[in-house]
Amino acid sequence: MGCHFPVSGASNVHPSRLKDIHGNYQPSTIPSKGVNSMQTSEDPIGCSGFSRRTFFRYAAGASAVASMPILTEAHLALAQRPHFNDPNIGIHIDANENPMGPCDAARQAMIDIVPRGGRYLMDMEEDLTNTFAKIEGLDPESVAAYAGSSEPLHYTVLTFTDKSKPLVVADPGYEAPMWAAKIAGAEVLKVPLSDPKGEASHNIKAMLAASSNPGVIYICNPNNPTGTCTSRTDIEYAVANAPKDTMLLIDEAYIHLCDAPRSLDFVKDGKNVIVLRTFSKLYGMAGVRMGFAVGRPDLLKKISVHGGFNALPITALAAAKTSLLQADLVTARKKIIGDTRAQTLAWLKSEGYAATPSESNCFMVDVRRPGKEVQAALASKEMFVGRIWPAWPNSLRITVGTPDEMMTFRKSFTEVMNSSTAGLTPAPLSRRLAEHPFTHLS
Repeated sequence: MGCHFPVSGASNVHPSRLKDIHGNYQPSTIPSKGVNSMQTSEDPIGCSGFSRRTFFRYAAGASAVASMPILTEAHLALAQRPHFNDPNIGIHIDANENPMGPCDAARQAMIDIVPRGGRYLMDMEEDLTNTFAKIEGLDPESVAAYAGSSEPLHYTVLTFTDKSKPLVVADPGYEAPMWAAKIAGAEVLKVPLSDPKGEASHNIKAMLAASSNPGVIYICNPNNPTGTCTSRTDIEYAVANAPKDTMLLIDEAYIHLCDAPRSLDFVKDGKNVIVLRTFSKLYGMAGVRMGFAVGRPDLLKKISVHGGFNALPITALAAAKTSLLQADLVTARKKIIGDTRAQTLAWLKSEGYAATPSESNCFMVDVRRPGKEVQAALASKEMFVGRIWPAWPNSLRITVGTPDEMMTFRKSFTEVMNSSTAGLTPAPLSRRLAEHPFTHLS
């Protein structure tokens, strides 16, 4: 459901026209062994929707860091969509979006602030970070607001990795930090998830052993794309045993959807940890853009040299603060998404398909044949599912949609899996989108 906000003057949009969609969200297993360096064919460039030539055109020259666009889940999802689809056509469970969108109170807050859009209203950013800091018991100086969490993710990797200090990531894992490491000239070391046919969590000890001098160890908890959680004990071990100058980047984009202990206390204790938070997932603000980097003030100052200088949109600031103040929002949405995820996972199990034990709004399902074939076959039915990771080529990432969307997914999935998909491949992006993907968000 789309929302249109007036550009100026009093709003003529009544809140009753902006109702939530009551929807829900949801795992697979192809193991790989050992630590994989990004000096192989399994790199983000090979998974993207644009050419290696285009990538290095962006990366070339002394101003590469400044000029390279920041990749987000939207870009990565778009890069593997069969074609640039109208989001109003078909069912899109491919980009880990929340179909409920912003809550009613956040929508109204955006409408109310629009008449003041001619002002920067810089105090709103400080008000938001102070509100979050108070809720979480943090020093406000340890919180920096950004337009989503993708910017501080990239800035952290650019700051703390280089040719002598690699990036260590889980595999399969979220690809965005790998792109930043490429720009920094850093090697990327991929460590297979532990127990891929079971809990599929980060193999922390192997990640620590991957390099004697890692610049950044990236932990996405819950993990994207598997939706699985890494235990607090393992994360504590990482904090305690990482080399002195290594930065632990803990991405908690999906943390509100699970019961795993949070990691903000490491920041309170002054550890070499930066925690990322976003409003894109549970809060349904992926298109509105708001997030936080949480870390010691000296660390936040270091990453800030790469960007974050611009004023933030006042609509996003208003919606984010209002969302934080909704007492029951996290609990209610976590249940909606969790119930739909559980129902979908149970159905897949009953049909004989293995899926990762997700606690998030996405999971991976093993389709027991090339995932790209199934992706293409589903797209022909206007059912758009997530991308494929090279480490698990027979698995698809599925985002948990509304209950109705997931029922339609069952029907389409059954039809596709009962038919031959041999030789099917997703249609390529148009040349324009392949060459310039960054302005086209999914």
